[in-house]
Amino acid sequence: MDKPIMAKATAVWLVDNTTISFKQIADFCGLHELEVQGIADGEVAQGVKGFDPIANNQLTQDEIDKAEKEPLHKLKLKFNPAAVGEEKRRGPRYTPLSKRQDRPNSILWLVKFHPELTDAQIAKLVGTTKPTIQSIRERTHWNIQAMEPIDPVALGLCKQTELDAAVQKAAKKKAAEGEAMSDDERRKLLSTEQSLGMDTEPKMPTAIEGLETFTLGGEDEEEKKEEPVDADSFFNLPDSDDEDDDDK
Repeated sequence: MDKPIMAKATAVWLVDNTTISFKQIADFCGLHELEVQGIADGEVAQGVKGFDPIANNQLTQDEIDKAEKEPLHKLKLKFNPAAVGEEKRRGPRYTPLSKRQDRPNSILWLVKFHPELTDAQIAKLVGTTKPTIQSIRERTHWNIQAMEPIDPVALGLCKQTELDAAVQKAAKKKAAEGEAMSDDERRKLLSTEQSLGMDTEPKMPTAIEGLETFTLGGEDEEEKKEEPVDADSFFNLPDSDDEDDDDK
């Protein structure tokens, strides 16, 4: 446990009750320095009640005094014997209430554009359940007609690096199983950086492929060359006297 619980509320208390620098508070609470400055200006964490780290056994008064005297001193979380050996709780990814309504749309996007991903991978990416994924795959979801595929990265449900890692893992599994992949599938299984870095190779349409070697009229195009035209021949017109003689 290297960060305090209720980090933002702890930062609010430290801003209101100490003279510790914004940088020290940001490092201790795992926040950005500008975010701590926003707390001090009243623009961030409005209405958040301060959480006393001393009363809650996260900091000592001596540690705070030392940090106030030395601006370069980094606050150290108080040792808590009860936290020794505590493992990180495992479970589905937490999704904020404001974004849960967009979760089915992100599942539809993943199912449509990355069918190689397993239900377990999708569940881990967007924090959902396998029955929900299965209903969207089979288009039996109660709201399937109103759903639109939306990139989960754009919705903030997962990071691009997490999505790329899941796609790469699916690619390795598919390659190990020996399944044939088309060019489009190979491009999908690449990470975003790799896909954007690939050169687009021009391809000749299948319908006209090879026509450049065909012959026209039984003659090779290279052999069929027009004779050069003499421009002076256009100006060698007959004289008027010669025309009169012909009329006679």
